[in-house]
Amino acid sequence: MFLKKLSLVNYKNFESREFEFDRKINCFVGSNGIGKTNILDSIYHLSFGKSYFNPLATQNVRHGADFFVIEGEFEKNGREEKIVCSFKKSTKKIIKRNGKTYDKLSDHIGFLPLVIISPADRDLIMEGSETRRKFIDGVISQSDKAYLQDLIKYNKVLAQRNSLLKYFALNHTFDLDTLSVYNGQLHEYGSEIFKKRVAFLKVFAPIFQEQYGSISGGVEEVSLSYESKMLEDTLQSLLEKNIERDRALQYTGVGIHKDDLGFEIDGHPIKKFGSQGQQKSYLIALKFAQFQFIQEQAKTTPILLLDDIFDKLDEQRVGHIIALVDDKNFGQLFISDTHAERTENVIKNIHQSYKIFKL
Repeated sequence: MFLKKLSLVNYKNFESREFEFDRKINCFVGSNGIGKTNILDSIYHLSFGKSYFNPLATQNVRHGADFFVIEGEFEKNGREEKIVCSFKKSTKKIIKRNGKTYDKLSDHIGFLPLVIISPADRDLIMEGSETRRKFIDGVISQSDKAYLQDLIKYNKVLAQRNSLLKYFALNHTFDLDTLSVYNGQLHEYGSEIFKKRVAFLKVFAPIFQEQYGSISGGVEEVSLSYESKMLEDTLQSLLEKNIERDRALQYTGVGIHKDDLGFEIDGHPIKKFGSQGQQKSYLIALKFAQFQFIQEQAKTTPILLLDDIFDKLDEQRVGHIIALVDDKNFGQLFISDTHAERTENVIKNIHQSYKIFKL
């Protein structure tokens, strides 16, 4: 699968711009603030129906305009696929595939598998558990439609249960029977999500460790673990035991929406004990493992976006990354960098065709 053409209208800082791409490597070079990352983000937008960096659609519209349109022409499994993502202020976002509008944006997820590696990924290590849950959910959802639907249903019931808890507190009342209905639904959807997360980590963790070893040269030991109270108890039981606390906080305090991923290096949390280079290698290994997992599950090669990846990495680690990308298993690659000469020197070591766009 590869992206042949891209057209942007009123997307972020672009009033109107068109690109024709190489089947293998495409590089965007130029000074900071010129829009390199925005081009990568528009490609991400075509795959996921939202920005990687700013999920608020209104903030992706060019200043002074009231709409944006992103259009991409892809080739997938020998077929031409035209994807259009458009948004107008005060209306809903629309995604069309070959002229037909999706009823639900979630139906599009997984059709154009894609992985992005960006400095913003540092949030996976530095921020709270929600960021890491979004990562695991995003990887599984690209190849498992049922998982994504269960997640949507779970979050809807969770919001209803939280509203009910607030209603009880506001009106000084309580109805255990009504709450139990929501508990049952959360247990049903949450248990399926939990089982799939556990199964996913069993497959994903060894792939990740292998990728980290390739990038770092096997100097450190890294681990990736799933942290959940459901490893010890059912969600139904946890919800029942936590009812008094939930009533006091007016919020559902247990469930798959509270789970986390443990990131460790040599047996210690990488957030506290990993150097900047180790943390970046850890994140790149996570994303390369995501790439490999999706490729195996979807039976197609994802597009890979590398945003400012060569910054803050030593030459040895860059060399390992290039060796991995030069592998025949990789498909189309998009790179952004501030240094045109550095980019060209790096991609000359990859024995593939390439195009450089100077912005």
